[in-house]
Amino acid sequence: MLLNKIEDVRTEVEKYRKSGLKVGLVPTMGALHEGHLSLIKKAKETCDKVVVSVFVNPIQFGPSEDFDKYPRTLEADTELCNKEGVDIVFAPTPKEMYGEGNRLSNDTLTYVCPPFFYVNKLCGKTRTGHFDGVCTVVMKLFNIVQPDCAFFGQKDAQQVIIIKKMVNDLNIPIQIIQCPIVREESGLALSSRNKYLTEEGKKDALVLSEILNNIKLCYQKGITDVSALKETAYSFLTDKHELEYLELMDRDTLEEKTSADDNTIALIACRVQGVRLIDNVYLK
Repeated sequence: MLLNKIEDVRTEVEKYRKSGLKVGLVPTMGALHEGHLSLIKKAKETCDKVVVSVFVNPIQFGPSEDFDKYPRTLEADTELCNKEGVDIVFAPTPKEMYGEGNRLSNDTLTYVCPPFFYVNKLCGKTRTGHFDGVCTVVMKLFNIVQPDCAFFGQKDAQQVIIIKKMVNDLNIPIQIIQCPIVREESGLALSSRNKYLTEEGKKDALVLSEILNNIKLCYQKGITDVSALKETAYSFLTDKHELEYLELMDRDTLEEKTSADDNTIALIACRVQGVRLIDNVYLK
């Protein structure tokens, strides 16, 4: 069932609730791939009814980012969701989500702003306001659907950690379920932005997972010094790679590590063919 209006979604979900059914939400920006489908499958296993939102959220994009060209494939997305047995595909317009008269900025629109400690690093360093936009739209989706569970992928690790923090701090009665990264056979993490890459670009993009896997291997061999672990990355990089960050942090709190341990996550962002890609790996 494809719905575009908030009230229609609320009406349908209320029917589920009256029947005592458990509701799961999978928030997406569309251009669905196997990574998204893994979230949907987990939601189907966990819940009685599943809502998938498809919304390219304008307020999480910066002025020089790819909002206008971000892939929009609603017809194909809806078909995939139907095949997976999704109960509701919620595909609102920006006007439906944010109303009229709002300029989609915090001058006129109420935003949810996560703690500075969590956003002033990694993707937040170069994407000012990004996580304010993410938390705002996710909070709106939570309020619209009021799910029992919501499903997010580990690939966007900083995002998941921030959303868990928001849910905990604001006493939101929703269970956040994090699902593993899904990769192509080559090891490349699935992403909607992979569509921007040529076949050669996809090969060059393997450097992200290669660097992370090498760091994990070095850790398993007993190297714990973070500087030494990060140093191993540079032999993988060429002039085809524009490294934005490579960090090792606590997998729950995003505290920076000087010495890696079993609770450490290695995170990387790199541009290949001008496409910004991210990846991460738990060291254990």
